[in-house]
Amino acid sequence: MSLIKSKQRVADHGEVFTPPWMVQAMLDLVKQETERIDSRFLEPACGSGNFLVEVLRRKLAAVELKFGKSEFERQQYALLGLMCTYGIELLADNIAECRANMLEIFADYLSLDHSDDLYHAAAYVLSQNLIHGDALTMRTNDNQPIIFPEWGYLGKGKFQRRDFQFSILAQTSAFGTEGTLFAHLGKHEIFTPTTTYPPMTVRQIAAQLAPTLPSHNNPANPENPKNPDPDKK
Repeated sequence: MSLIKSKQRVADHGEVFTPPWMVQAMLDLVKQETERIDSRFLEPACGSGNFLVEVLRRKLAAVELKFGKSEFERQQYALLGLMCTYGIELLADNIAECRANMLEIFADYLSLDHSDDLYHAAAYVLSQNLIHGDALTMRTNDNQPIIFPEWGYLGKGKFQRRDFQFSILAQTSAFGTEGTLFAHLGKHEIFTPTTTYPPMTVRQIAAQLAPTLPSHNNPANPENPKNPDPDKK
């Protein structure tokens, strides 16, 4: 496997891919978390998905171990595992490859057809979780604040979505540091979602993948929509 696409890309962007053996070794350092279905992983320079694909594989192995005897639970928790993987990538071809690679792993695990609701739901989740943008500026390629959805499984086939601005989430450790101005505040008092959505089924999530896709900062039909760009008053 080549670790570079071209010398020019290395010169322009410092793009060098992590070899598979190193991906495995690094993830083994947090092995228990990689095998927890609902643990959240963010790769801020995800490339074509070397780390995220392996994280997803480990999550799906955990799904199989725990829910392999129930096809319904297996499908729901596999989707939750996918929902808990996030990435940001500067280059358009890489983010497209990453989404495709992740979707292929997910679809192969559940033997999904391209017409299945679960396939479309997964594609929509990946369009929201894997962002074409810059992790340093915390903005998308079209210069909007990066917004990440937090997905949760409520049981009985229902999922909850809340959106958070990445730049605020990145300050969590600073707000929690003892002795700081905000140390006495609970996280719930500072880190509130920009948007909260009503519970959704797989079919309802899949329906978001319409011919005209909504921006990841302004998806369709939020329960209590707020200004999608907090920087704009």
